[in-house]
Amino acid sequence: MKHRLQSSAIGYIEQVALLALISSLIALSIDAMLPALALIEQDLNVIDPNGRQYVIGTLFLGMSLGMLIYGPMSDSIGRKGPIYMGFAIFIIGCVLSIVAENFTVMLIGRFLQGLGAAGPRVVSMALIRDQYSGRHMARFMSLVMTVFILVPILAPGLGQLILFVADWRAIFIAIAAMALIALFWFATRHPETLEKSKRVRFSARRLALASKEVITTPTSLGFMIISGFVFSAFLGYLSTSQQIFQDQYKVGDLFPIYFGVLAVAVGGASLVNSALVVRLGMKDLISKALWAFTILSVCFLIYSISVSGHPPLWVLMIFLFATFFCFGILFGNLNALAMEPLGHIAGVASAIISSVSILQSVTFGTLVAQSYDGTILPLIIGFSGFGLISIILMYVTNSKSPSE
Repeated sequence: MKHRLQSSAIGYIEQVALLALISSLIALSIDAMLPALALIEQDLNVIDPNGRQYVIGTLFLGMSLGMLIYGPMSDSIGRKGPIYMGFAIFIIGCVLSIVAENFTVMLIGRFLQGLGAAGPRVVSMALIRDQYSGRHMARFMSLVMTVFILVPILAPGLGQLILFVADWRAIFIAIAAMALIALFWFATRHPETLEKSKRVRFSARRLALASKEVITTPTSLGFMIISGFVFSAFLGYLSTSQQIFQDQYKVGDLFPIYFGVLAVAVGGASLVNSALVVRLGMKDLISKALWAFTILSVCFLIYSISVSGHPPLWVLMIFLFATFFCFGILFGNLNALAMEPLGHIAGVASAIISSVSILQSVTFGTLVAQSYDGTILPLIIGFSGFGLISIILMYVTNSKSPSE
């Protein structure tokens, strides 16, 4: 079984830290901005109170398109070039957001940040695949994910701390500075990992054939769409979390703490999943998590209607913590099942599946977020609807797919 493909100057622990930082760029770009959304809306004269949500959704839109580009490109020209390109686009997007005097320029900057950050995010996973396999790859990925899980917990607090001493533009400055540090660190310490003899010429035909195979493989298509609906629910929450906690529940500067507690649920579920998936299997875990998520959401929707969409904060936190634990079980397993029949085209298939799922979530998650009316009802309706649709799709997909 293959372990390291080549020796390099970079040590094991240093490589874990570097690739975790690179992988965390997207999460940092989202979560550190959340405490500043109301200030951005005010300073850039956004009339629609739900307009601030586009600061989140536009980044995901850029990311969904970027994933289609960088994966196949890195298979063709090597890993380091696309990562450099992604960092450059990301930093340009940060600069645009820093100097933005109107909301349109801000959103262009956010789109470029998503488009750029997709490169380091996607290609860093390919870097790991190049160097490790089997148990060695699983161990490396678990270490990277352990660091990665900390970012959603800590990033809103970082954003809030910056706001105590500076305005919201300083958050973009801090994110750009971290990107520059990661870029310099990567450029000077990490070797190219894809040998020239293993590179595949980029072609639109290869991308089209891979897309056709994803669409015509029932397991891949079904779990890709389910993943998109589950992430739609999560994006609906992300886009409205600042409004729910700070505007509706008036938690003020404590918002990062509430957000971080819920992020712990996702991280904890990831650890539980790693212990259970071998024993129970991915399909069984997905079924249990989807049913739990949907039943919780429907029951909580009935309760929320009875209290006019404004349940006590502690009750909402218990509900969200439970549903976020379900998200943590679902995210990795859905993607893994969608990829399972496509190992022979893993790189390009991963890019297609990730891109489609994110684009789907931007579409439906934004619809839910834009329906925010000062109560949690639109969000919980979204949770319930996406859960019910996902359960139906799960049974249709399993009926057309071989058993696990």
